[in-house]
Amino acid sequence: MDTQARVRSDTCGLDQLIAPYVIADEVRDQLVRGEGWLRRWMTAWRFAGDEVVWPVCDLVAVPVFGSEPVRRFTWRARQRHRPGLQFMVSTGRHHGFESLEEQRLLLALDFLRVAEVLPQPFRLEFEHAGGRAAHTPDFLVIWPGGGRWLFDVRPLRLIGLDDALKFAAAGEAAAACGWRYAVVSGWRPHVFAGLDALSAQRRPLEDLLEVQEPLLQAVVGQPLALGELAAAMDWPVVARAHLLHLLWHRRLAVDLGKPLGDGSLVWAGGKGREG
Repeated sequence: MDTQARVRSDTCGLDQLIAPYVIADEVRDQLVRGEGWLRRWMTAWRFAGDEVVWPVCDLVAVPVFGSEPVRRFTWRARQRHRPGLQFMVSTGRHHGFESLEEQRLLLALDFLRVAEVLPQPFRLEFEHAGGRAAHTPDFLVIWPGGGRWLFDVRPLRLIGLDDALKFAAAGEAAAACGWRYAVVSGWRPHVFAGLDALSAQRRPLEDLLEVQEPLLQAVVGQPLALGELAAAMDWPVVARAHLLHLLWHRRLAVDLGKPLGDGSLVWAGGKGREG
């Protein structure tokens, strides 16, 4: 029995879940930086309905928590993308998304317990070899420790040359103020299917039959197969729901790098969070 997990759900970070897009050096070389570029590249934010502009060199001073999306989310008949609202347990609010790919990222960020997510946070105006251009990143994420990560989301097959140039500019702007940046162009094998299954029990779940503690104790010292673990409880059907809940909250762990099923090994996880 293989007891080594490739992507342990209780300790993994986003880097182990996503398939990031790699920006080519020749694309990055098209950006015009040079002396004073941090003041020439500008960002436009929205506060109380008004647009406020900061140069890239002052991004760290922007009061991001009071900002609004710079672009409105729209719904209309026969549109090609799928916008909507995703509730996140970690923030306690709904957050807008413009595609199913963006919704998947929000679900993963919720699993990783982010502190805040700002959709369409600002419009970046930058210089490149052909002139000036603008780009609005998809999300700015704030982690509990204060770290910030800027994201764009686009399937690899849909990334064109113009997209790559805009992503390169967003990456340079983020790096200039100490933020991380990534283009989420896909997911590592099996990861998202596993997260989607666990998310069915992510909301608060009252343990009326007191099955959670026996589940936690059963895997102390050695992993057990998911189906075997649930069947060993007094209330197997109820135990399955709580098992998914404990896995989502990272108090138990599975290997997200493999298909999730009754044969999946379940380990004792970290402290996780109550919920």
